[in-house]
Amino acid sequence: MATLAKGMWCSLRPLLRVVQTRDLDSRRWVRALRRSPVRVLSPSGQVEGRKRAPDKQSGKAAPQASSQGQRQKQPLETSPSQTPHTWEEAGLRYDKAFPGDRRLSSVMTIVKSRPFREKQGKILLEGRRLIADALKAGAVPKMFFFSRLEYLKELPVDKLKGVSLIKVKFEDIKDWSDLVTPQGIMGIFAKPDPIKITYPETQLHHSLPLVLICDNLRDPGNLGTILRSAAGAGCSKVLLTKGCVDVWEPKVLRAGMGAHFQVPIVNNVEWETVPNHLPPDTRVYVADNCGLYAQVQMSSKTSDRDWACDRRFLKFHKYEEDLDTKTRKDWLPKLEVQSYDLDWTEAPAAVVIGGETHGVSLESLQLAESTGGKRLLIPVVPGVDSLNSAMAASILLFEGKRQLRIKVEDLSRDRSYH
Repeated sequence: MATLAKGMWCSLRPLLRVVQTRDLDSRRWVRALRRSPVRVLSPSGQVEGRKRAPDKQSGKAAPQASSQGQRQKQPLETSPSQTPHTWEEAGLRYDKAFPGDRRLSSVMTIVKSRPFREKQGKILLEGRRLIADALKAGAVPKMFFFSRLEYLKELPVDKLKGVSLIKVKFEDIKDWSDLVTPQGIMGIFAKPDPIKITYPETQLHHSLPLVLICDNLRDPGNLGTILRSAAGAGCSKVLLTKGCVDVWEPKVLRAGMGAHFQVPIVNNVEWETVPNHLPPDTRVYVADNCGLYAQVQMSSKTSDRDWACDRRFLKFHKYEEDLDTKTRKDWLPKLEVQSYDLDWTEAPAAVVIGGETHGVSLESLQLAESTGGKRLLIPVVPGVDSLNSAMAASILLFEGKRQLRIKVEDLSRDRSYH
């Protein structure tokens, strides 16, 4: 019996050693992870697991997946000399911002201050799609803030070289953003020059001899929507006169949905220089917001009701105080009123859209008169107020697009007959 017990003990002893060795190795592995946790990314960008420290006894290097990643230059790599908050991937260096970092306060300043944006010549773009559109158009990035590395990987790597890349907490981006669900990435860019921007080929191919002039538009949501309609209709250019809301204001950018990089936009234009931005022989048309007063003018030009409508164009100008009623009436530009769906695109056309509060300016009426333009009336049901400026702009621009398309079709038909 003693011999049998001894034999059993001898047979069990190696098994106990194996269990103890595995247990010891597992504890070493856990301790190694606690000391230096490192994430390994596959070429597809998915997390495969954690990288195990080299085995000192065997002298083996990192797992095979790591060596494959180094050859492809895509997975996340670290160096013993780097700090835990500095990352390197594909030759790019990422920093992690700490509370009190001055770069964070500069973002807030850019978001809230138009004078700072104009003085520094920088703008803030939010969201992967808008940033990608800006990079594709040739806008120059200066700095990116992102909460997850995956957001940065969606951008072209060649456009990120030399750009400060800073990883921040999602809560910080949430504080800076006006969005209900922020996208986790923001970029500071140099203010784009409309002359140097590369616009999409399809946009240039469908460009029409139609210019939009925004006159004293103050609402950022309306302006962004108008820019989106101008890009959709195929306007060749958009002019923003002095007094309009900043075209690079975050709310305008959000409502524009990328239109800033699809159609040329010239900002802060003085009325004296507006003709310099228009093609030769352009006729300027003014979107009429006077409703029924304009309809009365169409049927009876001697009615004094048109003067009641025209007074709105002067109440914010000093001329009204210096002129008597008769002189003011005779001095005002005389513009014929025309329904918006009648032909007004026989020559290159420019449409003026005024703000909802102040309406179009006196300067716009004078320019329309000097170019042989008219007021374009969008009739509404009696008792209904005039249309929102963004809605009026969309109606007029797409009506102009329709008229121009019919002209092209008629021209093609005539050529085919001959």
